Amino acid sequence: MPNLMDLLQGQLSDSMIDQLSNQLGGANREQTALAANGIMSTLVSQIARNASSPEGASSLANALDRDHDGSVLDDLMGLIGGGAGQPQQNNALNGEGIINHVLGDRQGNIIDMISKMSGMDKGNTGNLMTMLAPMVMGMLGKQKRQQGLDIGGLTSLLTGELQQHKTSNNPTMNLISQFLDADGDGDIKDDVANMGMKFLGNLFKKK
Repeated sequence: MPNLMDLLQGQLSDSMIDQLSNQLGGANREQTALAANGIMSTLVSQIARNASSPEGASSLANALDRDHDGSVLDDLMGLIGGGAGQPQQNNALNGEGIINHVLGDRQGNIIDMISKMSGMDKGNTGNLMTMLAPMVMGMLGKQKRQQGLDIGGLTSLLTGELQQHKTSNNPTMNLISQFLDADGDGDIKDDVANMGMKFLGNLFKKK
């Protein structure tokens, strides 16, 4: 069975990348693809970390049952076409709310990291994250529903996902895991420079 990241990356078709780039005002297509992969990997990793405690796992399971049944995946073009920065009353579509809940006060540092990794400016990186967050939660909610996962099953799924990220041969995912594992000191400039994010980001761009 494909893992969560495989399923998410499978949504990034050529037409989806084009749509995302256009929605960002004609952003560079390769930068968009790389930033999108970095965003999804980071969000999945951080969701798994948040769910590593019983309280976090219970909170996530409740949120998925309440707001994220996967139906947003039925019309991804419509979801992306809704744009970023627009108020969303529907929790399933509220990318900004999802990001605030998942990343908390690390949001700015993570946007900075992905921006340096992809070469995309921070404004577009933040907007792209807002657009993709509902897709990440929707995919997770869909897997929970389709596989009939209880809290323990959900935790096991995410723990396996996190372990795959840490043992992955993908340098970008390895570096994201290193960053998320590091103590956040509010300044990632040295961390990103030491990791060689920008160099590896250019080296491992998708097609």
